[in-house]
Amino acid sequence: MYYAGIDGGQSGTQAVVAEASGRILGRGAAGPADEIDQSPRSTRLKDALEGALRAALREARLSEEQPLQAVVAGVSGYEGRLYGEAPVFAARVTRITHDAPIAHAGALAGGSGVVVIAGTGSVAYRRDEDGSEHQFGGWGYLFGDEGSAFWIARSTISRAAAHEGCPVTPMILEAFGAGSLRELVRAFYTGRLSREQLAAFAPRCLLAAREPAACPCVREPATAAAAELAGLALRARGRSACDVAFVGGLMRDEAFKMQVYAEACYRAPDVSIVEPKDEPVVGALRLALKL
Repeated sequence: MYYAGIDGGQSGTQAVVAEASGRILGRGAAGPADEIDQSPRSTRLKDALEGALRAALREARLSEEQPLQAVVAGVSGYEGRLYGEAPVFAARVTRITHDAPIAHAGALAGGSGVVVIAGTGSVAYRRDEDGSEHQFGGWGYLFGDEGSAFWIARSTISRAAAHEGCPVTPMILEAFGAGSLRELVRAFYTGRLSREQLAAFAPRCLLAAREPAACPCVREPATAAAAELAGLALRARGRSACDVAFVGGLMRDEAFKMQVYAEACYRAPDVSIVEPKDEPVVGALRLALKL
């Protein structure tokens, strides 16, 4: 018997296939899976989830039509319904959920506590010992996602645009191959530059922010992002004495991660920050095995 877990994010999708023992046999990847700005005819989510799973099955040396016992897919921004075409899996049980529960199941191995996802977007999720669930943030790139990769990149570009002759501007233009900031912004508004492409600029912003003579246009968004993520974690924790874990692409920057940790500990010295035990896609697999 085989099981699968899928992590469908705003920048990419990961899938794993495993035996009933939990031993992972194959991994696969595909493009973004979220349905933000997508039409009812969109196949973005379907293509990403099915494509990542097919790739995982191939690596596991299984047929792409191999029947599965259960598939759990966590999708960024999912709120209980699909807006585009639905994925089809050869599985006895299929469950699609928000990506926060699978990140929690991976980071805290099924225990109680808080997980903060800091990727293209940002969201926090708390699961209490009694099984109750609480979500914080996750309002998307227009109304929230403070501290996220998109937020950092957008804030840096916005500050540079308001600062004539900003020394950060050449770095921005070179990264996107644009002739001017107006050309860059126009590319985003007309869809030629995607959210994930803009968010992919954030790691470069974080590196530039640590330069000794870093311009405030790049330094201040990075500092504010660490504060926003720490605040999100503490808001989610509330008064409970539970573990807090941070996951997502921004946490791959070790210096930035330590900055977030330091900010959280400064605000709440009693906070218990733990390193995630597993990645979100493994959390999805863990939930599939439970089914």
